[in-house]
Amino acid sequence: MKAIRYYEYGGPEVLRYDQDVSEPALARDALLIEAEATSVNPHDWKARSGALRAHFPIEFPHIPGFDVSGIVRAVGKDVQSFRIGDRVLAMAKATYAELVVTAAATVARLPEGLDPADAAALPTVVLTGDQLINSELKVTAGQTVLVTGALGSVGRAAIHAANTAGARVIAGVRGRQLGEAAALQVAGSVAIDDADEIATLGKIDAVADMIGRDLAPSLLALVRPGGHYGYASRIPDGTAERFPDVSVSRVFGTPNADTLYRFAEDFRDGRFSLPISARMPLHDAGEAHARLAAGGGGKIVLTMR
Repeated sequence: MKAIRYYEYGGPEVLRYDQDVSEPALARDALLIEAEATSVNPHDWKARSGALRAHFPIEFPHIPGFDVSGIVRAVGKDVQSFRIGDRVLAMAKATYAELVVTAAATVARLPEGLDPADAAALPTVVLTGDQLINSELKVTAGQTVLVTGALGSVGRAAIHAANTAGARVIAGVRGRQLGEAAALQVAGSVAIDDADEIATLGKIDAVADMIGRDLAPSLLALVRPGGHYGYASRIPDGTAERFPDVSVSRVFGTPNADTLYRFAEDFRDGRFSLPISARMPLHDAGEAHARLAAGGGGKIVLTMR
């Protein structure tokens, strides 16, 4: 099969389009998916660069990727819920490839009428955003939640999850993005690069932070005692210890077929919006990594054909 692999850490140029890669082995509880598309996430290029090697070591050669949409080509002996030919999408591993194997329990059916290439943009970001809101922050109806990085893919998913939970959502964006944020389905927006504006929020129930880093302390200071701060990036060492009355946790998105299917339906029906900036062939993965690392907006989808 054809796949993107890299054999060492480095820039986008280390990504190789290998055309004779061994097919993955099918386990008893798994599906073999003939991929139609995958998508690029920030983790992909950060891992490739070596920036994450301390926490996410890689064995070379490595096939990147966590998102896949496609058609079931083979079914493990213990799987009863899928048949060959079913259209599916999933959060998996090694998805920059024509064939992907993943546990059947983590796979969602592709909602009828949803473009498979568009669907490939969803798994990692929607599961991360939803789990941040529901698993880490445990948001409930009536609470006020600040979502930073609100115009990003995970931020948009977190907003949708919080709205679904009945929360009052405030979008945190940079001052120059306030106009764009006005189109989001939120109660209001705040410039997170303006300390005075952040202070106007007063105490809130929860923060879903996609930015982290040096912004984290000022956001934690907003959270009421007993409230929650969840983050999907990194925060400075020792930050959480400065706020003992706030529950602090980090989210790592994990597969969940039911949640993924629900988001896919909402995306198809226009209840959830996720901008897709480009579709590119798999062999252009290096260019896609370079674009994403440069800060281009929207998801980039890689198609197999």
